[in-house]
Amino acid sequence: MRSNRATVAGMETTATSEGVQEVDLHRLELRFADARVIERRAVERLARSIERSGQLVACLAVVEPGAAQWVLVDGYRRIAALRRLGRDTACVQPLAADLAQALLGVLAGTGARPWAVIEEALLVRELVQRLGLSAHEIARGCGRDVSWVSRRLLLVCGPPEPILAAVRSAAVSSWAATRVLAPLARANGAHAERLLGALLQAPWSTRELRCWFEHYQSAPHAARERLVSHPQLFVDALRASAQQRAGERLRAGPEGEWQRDSQRLLGLIGRLRCGLPALMAAGLPDPLPGVFERLCVALEALRAQLQRSLDHDPRGDPPQRADAAAAGPQPARHQPPAQAVA
Repeated sequence: MRSNRATVAGMETTATSEGVQEVDLHRLELRFADARVIERRAVERLARSIERSGQLVACLAVVEPGAAQWVLVDGYRRIAALRRLGRDTACVQPLAADLAQALLGVLAGTGARPWAVIEEALLVRELVQRLGLSAHEIARGCGRDVSWVSRRLLLVCGPPEPILAAVRSAAVSSWAATRVLAPLARANGAHAERLLGALLQAPWSTRELRCWFEHYQSAPHAARERLVSHPQLFVDALRASAQQRAGERLRAGPEGEWQRDSQRLLGLIGRLRCGLPALMAAGLPDPLPGVFERLCVALEALRAQLQRSLDHDPRGDPPQRADAAAAGPQPARHQPPAQAVA
């Protein structure tokens, strides 16, 4: 492919296709790197793809007036992958827009990949704090409503900076930061820092973290101090309990699990029966008759299926079923007349 030389904003570049130029990596200003989540596995996959097939998607950048460097708007993972491969240049598409318009366009979903919620929130904060846009301007520019902008800002205005740094490095999930660490930081910053340290040392599952926070919320102050001082002990006990329940289910088999579910169903039916007189006295709300009807249909279907299973149970009277199966077709025997039998 024939190339030509061009100079853009005092920077010498090489045009490789229409609008796309090959730019030295040191000429790209990674101004919004803090608004991206670092996913090392994704960068490794992208590096292997670039090594095999080349850079298929160009990065997006804006050349500010009078600036020698290009501000990278989209393509931070591609730049990380190119540096991992030891490359010196990248294919970049210059945008004919100012920096705010370019960021709003990427935020509207014109990028090559869907963004994480925390990335959207961090970029909205950049638009507000660094570029001075209002919530209405951001909502109008990216095709959202003002409540969406407010929710994104709330995600990054609540958690302290160490928590946001852990989210950006993919050490902590966005769910953990917004649902556990941020509320805990507002209530007790020291406890939030200690919990964050525990999560950085040994990652937990979402279920384990949710269970820990539920216990923390309902525990007295002394118990909360123990939960924060030794959070891993709580998680280890939770995992041991889960393993014990899994072993019990394995020993009991499907029949044991069916029996446990039946006992739970009986308990729920008992609760429904106890609460029915109060509902009848107050007058049934509109949705409840339909719910009762569906419940009756489901119970009748279960009863009918169970009855059919019992009627055709191959374990019923095993000796007779075995003798009948082994005998095969038998010749008709002479039977006494009906009068003699009578």
